[in-house]
Amino acid sequence: MAAREAAGSAKNLDELRTLMENFAGCTLRATATQLVFADGNPKARVMFVGEAPGRDEDLAGLPFVGRSGKLLDRMMAAIGLDRTQAYIANVVPWRPPGNRTPTPQETAICLPFIRRQIELVDPDILVCLGQPSTQTLLETKEGITKTRGRWFKYHTGRREIRALATYHPAFLLRSPLQKRLAWRDFLALKKALAQ
Repeated sequence: MAAREAAGSAKNLDELRTLMENFAGCTLRATATQLVFADGNPKARVMFVGEAPGRDEDLAGLPFVGRSGKLLDRMMAAIGLDRTQAYIANVVPWRPPGNRTPTPQETAICLPFIRRQIELVDPDILVCLGQPSTQTLLETKEGITKTRGRWFKYHTGRREIRALATYHPAFLLRSPLQKRLAWRDFLALKKALAQ
């Protein structure tokens, strides 16, 4: 409730970031080094959302800067995008201890913040990276194997946009044979951005 009220009161991304930096309602804040808010261009047509920051992201204060971030950069580059043409964030903005998966409660507490962030960025396309992001933002119980490559509708609060589910780069590092499927998803994204 407190997160929903705080997020709703933010008039722009700077206000939202300040509110999140001062928000004491999520216990992850106490164990993380810092808030990992976002990276990229807030005016971009595409927004990528992962699950939560890892160690490298926690130290840098930016999402997707470690090994999986480098892979995401290469995947974007393969379709003609870079961080000046995309906006990147996570559902949970604080690193869980030991890179563990955020609990359902932690995710629920942070959900109003990422929803408001998506609303303020107002991208044309939302890309959910991995199962936790997909299930949380697209409100589906299906696993990533069934949802990846599919387009969904997402209401930003201002309008309905298209959302694409795909594998998280960290998963692709562990399962390189799945990169071909993620490549198909990125080609579909490229096609959608060209329309």
